[in-house]
Amino acid sequence: MRIASVGHAVFAATLIALGILGVIEGGFTVIWQPVFDHVPAATFLAYLCAVVSLACGLGLFWPRSTPLAARVLFFYTLAWLLAFKLPLIAKAPLTEGSYQYCSEMAVIVAGAWVLHAWFATDADRRLLGFAVGDRGLRLARVLYGLALIGFGFSHFVYLNLTAPLIPHWLHAPVFWAYLTGGAYLAAGVAIIFNVLARLAATLSALMMGLFLLLIWLPMVAAGHISAFNWGETYATWVLTAAAWVVADSYRGMPWFSRLHP
Repeated sequence: MRIASVGHAVFAATLIALGILGVIEGGFTVIWQPVFDHVPAATFLAYLCAVVSLACGLGLFWPRSTPLAARVLFFYTLAWLLAFKLPLIAKAPLTEGSYQYCSEMAVIVAGAWVLHAWFATDADRRLLGFAVGDRGLRLARVLYGLALIGFGFSHFVYLNLTAPLIPHWLHAPVFWAYLTGGAYLAAGVAIIFNVLARLAATLSALMMGLFLLLIWLPMVAAGHISAFNWGETYATWVLTAAAWVVADSYRGMPWFSRLHP
């Protein structure tokens, strides 16, 4: 085993940083939030999230532990999505924020799923053949595409929150808010239907990275270090790293042609 791609390395390093941050803060970092108030042993769960992030990040760098780390990360993040994110949609199906929270975790699950599909062992293929290999990659990409659609709708529904974030030097903030929202929607549909999927995955990951470089990091550098700004900064960092892994899964495939399902 070896580092499969640059995205693999960046995602692993990001998980290590996220785990260290979780241990230092002693609470749920932003990607694990929100957690229901009535959840028992919340403090234990918060540290568990930090430890899983740290251990899996380190494991993804160590050849012998990469399959195990990818497997644990995939199933842990998937369980978190099912237990804490999807119920938000059930509770408030007409609230776009519910889909936004689910989409954030879905991107991370998709990145972890790609790694699990890449590094699956023979035992994984026997027991969970649907989740590894080409089929696993396809399912991970569809999940990522659905997440992008959730992001796209949020740009339109929360235009009053999105537009003010556009840097002043770009001008026409409403235009850019609509454009990026539409780009997310188009990329999600392209990935789900395998039309220009590699291009869509790559450009969507690039767009997330640009949000980090053009919006959140300049805010932090300028001293606007509120809890919200700081949380969005490292959430966007994590999402960009996970999206990068998904984009890497298309290596060697055509950029401008329709792929087979």
